[in-house]
Amino acid sequence: MLPSLPVPGSRSGTSLPQAERERARKPRRLRVRWRWVLALLLLAAALLCALLLLEELRTSEFQARKLAELAREATFRLEPGPSPSIRFPDSGPYDERLGYTGLPDFVARLVASGFEIESQAQHSPRLEQLEDWGISPAYREKDRAGLRIVGRDGAVLFGTRFPEHSYERFEDVPTAVVDALVFVENREVLDDRYPRRNPAVEWDRLGRAALSRALQVAGAEADRSGGSTLATQIEKFRHSPRGLTSSPGEKLRQMASASLRAYQDGENTTAARRRIVLDYVNSIPLAAAPPRGEVIGLGDALSIWYGADFARTNEILRTASLPGSPHDLETRARAYKRALSLVLSAGRPSYYLIQDPKALEARTDTYLRLLADAGAIPTDLRDAALATELDLRRRGEDAAPLPAEERKSAGAVRARLVALLGLSDYYALDRLDLDVETTVIPSLQDEITRELRALRDPERAREAGFLAKNLLERGDPSKLTYSFSLYERGPGENHLLVQADNSDQPLDMNEGVKLDLGSTAKLRTLATYLEIVAELHSRFAGEHRETLAAIEVEPADRITRFVIDQLISRPGLPLPGLLEAALERRYSASPWETFYTGGGQHHFGNFNEEDDERVLSVRSAFTLSVNLVFIRLMRDVVNYYIHQAPGSSAALLKDPRDPRREQYLRRFADQEGRIYLESFWRKYHGKQAEERRAALLRGVRVTPRRVAMALRAASPEMDFEAFQTAIRAQLPEGKLAPGIERKLYESYSPARFSLADQGYIAGVHPLELWLVGYLDSHPDTTLRQVFEASSEQRISVYQWLFSRHRKRAQDRRIRSLLEIEAFLEVHRNWQAHGYPFDSLVPSLATAIGSAADRPSALAELAGIIANGGLRVPALRIARLRFAGDTPYETVLAPAPTEGVRVMPEAVAAALRLAMVDVVEHGTAVRARGALVAGDGRPAVVGGKTGTGDHRYKIFGPGGTLLESRVVNRTATFVFLIDDRYYGVVTAFVHGPEAAGFAFTSSLPAQIFRVLAPSLAKLVPAGAG
Repeated sequence: MLPSLPVPGSRSGTSLPQAERERARKPRRLRVRWRWVLALLLLAAALLCALLLLEELRTSEFQARKLAELAREATFRLEPGPSPSIRFPDSGPYDERLGYTGLPDFVARLVASGFEIESQAQHSPRLEQLEDWGISPAYREKDRAGLRIVGRDGAVLFGTRFPEHSYERFEDVPTAVVDALVFVENREVLDDRYPRRNPAVEWDRLGRAALSRALQVAGAEADRSGGSTLATQIEKFRHSPRGLTSSPGEKLRQMASASLRAYQDGENTTAARRRIVLDYVNSIPLAAAPPRGEVIGLGDALSIWYGADFARTNEILRTASLPGSPHDLETRARAYKRALSLVLSAGRPSYYLIQDPKALEARTDTYLRLLADAGAIPTDLRDAALATELDLRRRGEDAAPLPAEERKSAGAVRARLVALLGLSDYYALDRLDLDVETTVIPSLQDEITRELRALRDPERAREAGFLAKNLLERGDPSKLTYSFSLYERGPGENHLLVQADNSDQPLDMNEGVKLDLGSTAKLRTLATYLEIVAELHSRFAGEHRETLAAIEVEPADRITRFVIDQLISRPGLPLPGLLEAALERRYSASPWETFYTGGGQHHFGNFNEEDDERVLSVRSAFTLSVNLVFIRLMRDVVNYYIHQAPGSSAALLKDPRDPRREQYLRRFADQEGRIYLESFWRKYHGKQAEERRAALLRGVRVTPRRVAMALRAASPEMDFEAFQTAIRAQLPEGKLAPGIERKLYESYSPARFSLADQGYIAGVHPLELWLVGYLDSHPDTTLRQVFEASSEQRISVYQWLFSRHRKRAQDRRIRSLLEIEAFLEVHRNWQAHGYPFDSLVPSLATAIGSAADRPSALAELAGIIANGGLRVPALRIARLRFAGDTPYETVLAPAPTEGVRVMPEAVAAALRLAMVDVVEHGTAVRARGALVAGDGRPAVVGGKTGTGDHRYKIFGPGGTLLESRVVNRTATFVFLIDDRYYGVVTAFVHGPEAAGFAFTSSLPAQIFRVLAPSLAKLVPAGAG
């Protein structure tokens, strides 16, 4: 039987291929199944990511960890010396106002002025990295800052805090204000459900803002609401350029900086969010109101824009929504509406508060309704507020004036700071985040100030022994101004301890005025004289007798003759011995000699007529303050400079037949002219025309002839009207005869006189006159250009010296010119000793006080003497601390200095002994024994007194005195205490009332005696 064959199409014939097909289908089904699984997994992952993202958006858990970690790494600390890593902000209203952006310039200026960086903030590498990315450092920013000046003991001398009104804690901000703020600006900021939430970003709000912006770009209508949270708004108006968001990149920078700042204290931002609300309320910019300027913060805005009392307004606002409030509804409604209006004006403060207050009224009313609808305020408060109109003021009130004592104690420091930092005014200074430590002792200053003020009372003046001859036997004590300053020697620097007066005016008598301090000028004259003696000693002390005897000395040069004679008769004489001998040189005190000085003939008198017949030593004349001895001593000083100064003119004029005469004279004219032109150029360069003219006229004796010549010579193109105005301003009323101005204008035309004659008539060096006129037409000239332009003038000034005719007249003019040049040398010496002004009137009367001075400058000379001839800085600023507790903190202090020797030590010692003699036996005897140390030892006190009787005098023909009018009267006592302290006391009365006083320098000596008990605590037992 044959096997059966499979029939095509039958099932039995397909069993093997079917199995294979089944096996092939199975992987395909698995692949499809895995694709679904993968898709489901991806979907689950996406859902998980979305959930995580939503959770992150709600809670900020991831941000909190990372940003808190970043904030922990971005740190700073104060380290000694300059910081190589410190970075300062470039812009931002907050950083500009507090001075952070200006710190690089401030530091550079201070270093150039003798300060050094004592310590500075060192930034961590992470903080440097973030700053390089443009992210602001995260630190606890100050809601209030300002200038603070403290004394040596830490007591506050001056302090400002800007803004003036602010909230110290979040809890201090009325709930009604907080609720209104978060409702308007940032409703999620205080949501406590998510303690790690990033308060810098509200994602839903940011999304709406982004969509709105996109629609606006597309040209569609869209809501203009912003996406900024309170945190980013603070970042914007504090640290963005001009307080604006200029680009999307700037917005991202704001958000990043605000985010980092929120986590600076850790992951939990609950406290940070409350601080954000507090910072916003305290630092929101709300336009500017004259005269107060920029208005910052809700507190100042309530006070300035509404005239509201800050404390009372807050008291009202704390119960604004409470039914049991002690304040009536209208009062609460007004306070609430004012506060709400200021919150709402933040977006456009100048528009709402200044340009269109009605728009602010409408906006405020709208939000009152919205707040009531949301249940944030009761309806009765809403209705009462709607019925109340906003009462904005157009300008704020002036700031309350500081007490006079506070102004005075800190005034000089503030003035110094403005100059040091290159600021334009006190407004900018007082808003800096700056703490200043001074050398002043506030308790002692207050004590001295109280005593000086008390002396205005006639009864207290009587108790103090002031109602006596040469004191206040006549005159009203209440009209007198007293000033007192005290300094302490230190290593390489002196310290101001007290600077006080009894005036209510802001002017500082010690530094801010130019006074006639009378015979205190004898101290400067004596110092110059003794320095000349010391200079001659150093020149001749090593020479043999024969050499010294062969030296030719001009008969008029009596100082050189004296030194040579002493060294011949006493070989090996040391400098202290020579100085003692110099102090024993004797002069006549006779007032009957006529002195040709200052371009004219003069007579001088002594205060005490009993001295007129005496011949006194220099020491005795200094002790008793005898004028004529010092007039003659100054004449010897002038003659020394004429005959012995390098390049002396007199040395070139000895032999009129010398064939080299013209060559010498031309060389002299050119070289001397260059020297003097350089000196004058330094004096006038950089000044405006009016300043140059004023500086010139300060060195001219006030007579019609001299002033007219100076004005015409310095300004040849000046028309008559300008001349008339200028000469009237320079000369006191009554000193010009009616109609004389035209005659003076024509008579002293520069065309009528040579340059040399112009200088002779004006009593001013001719080249100084020429330079002032040249600078008027060439204000930007250089010294080299001045030399090139003046070659003819340098010769012409001395041209008359070449003629052999009219020798007597020439000699007189030569003498006048040589005196002017000699006083330039005197002035150079005085300036080295701290003399504050840029010229001296070339007259022998300078020796007895015709040249003005300042008490502070006189005290500086006393400090040089106390320091053995070293001139060291007199400090009032001991330390400057900028931006304390910030990443920009910089502390500066005066750099150590060894001082500059401006006087031989032996000269300083001789001057000190002479000053002690003035107190022990002379014009300051009232101060003798006044100061006693704790162990009963009398302190060693030295000093010099001076009385200034400043008058306008009018003379007639032949020198007849027609009128003498008192301008002011001063009396001064500059003093030393032991080897440690020095200072100055001044009494001053200004105006016609000065004629009613007859006090002398005994008055400040008596004031010193009255103040001595306050000073005694400074004098240590066993010192001296």
